Amino acid sequence: MEIRGARILVAGATGDIGSALAERLAGLGAVTALAGRDPGRLAGVRERCGPGPSRIFDAWDLDGAEGTAAWAARELGGLDAVVVCVGVDAFGPVGEIGEAVAEHVMAVNALAPMAILRSASTHVSSGGLLAAVTGTVARSAPAGMADYAAAKAALATWLTAARRELRRAGVGVLEICLPHVESGFAGRAVTGTAPALPRGITVAEAVDAIVEGMRADARVVGPDAVPAGAKRGTP
Repeated sequence: MEIRGARILVAGATGDIGSALAERLAGLGAVTALAGRDPGRLAGVRERCGPGPSRIFDAWDLDGAEGTAAWAARELGGLDAVVVCVGVDAFGPVGEIGEAVAEHVMAVNALAPMAILRSASTHVSSGGLLAAVTGTVARSAPAGMADYAAAKAALATWLTAARRELRRAGVGVLEICLPHVESGFAGRAVTGTAPALPRGITVAEAVDAIVEGMRADARVVGPDAVPAGAKRGTP
């Protein structure tokens, strides 16, 4: 897709990847609507991205998530792309993850992105793009991350089905399936402590791969999209 002049919603714009992506897209000439959980950080990202709407939302609130795409479409006079970068991690043996944590992890990593993109599918027209971050954990299913991996795998499956449905409408669906990113995300888990992880790619390298995937109308941005010199281990 052509990024310059595109009206793009970035949901999760206060996270490390989401904020860096929003700023990169704005620098390339996109008009961005930003939605994120941290009011202070959202204000800073908005200032760096230039004029445009912003909205506080928490992915745990599925009703709020569902309304985010409609809000962005109203504010921007339409939508050309939506990129969802929300997520929350959890670590621990399957028998020790409580149901409240499991529900939270599934809602934030799977149900909220689905709600945003489901609504966005009615606002983005032919030539547009829907995208969301999953991660290689969706395929590798490492021990100690069962609920997190399951949520990301559910989102990956949803994106594949949505791509097949929306193909005739000319709307692309991009899965952003990156290797481990050195963003500090694993250190902010809702429960448990991250195991020793191999050194990951940088946030800038992740954003490079995402932007290239958007421009190329790719179906999946995966580890192979990361420059060879930047490739490192996956979780």
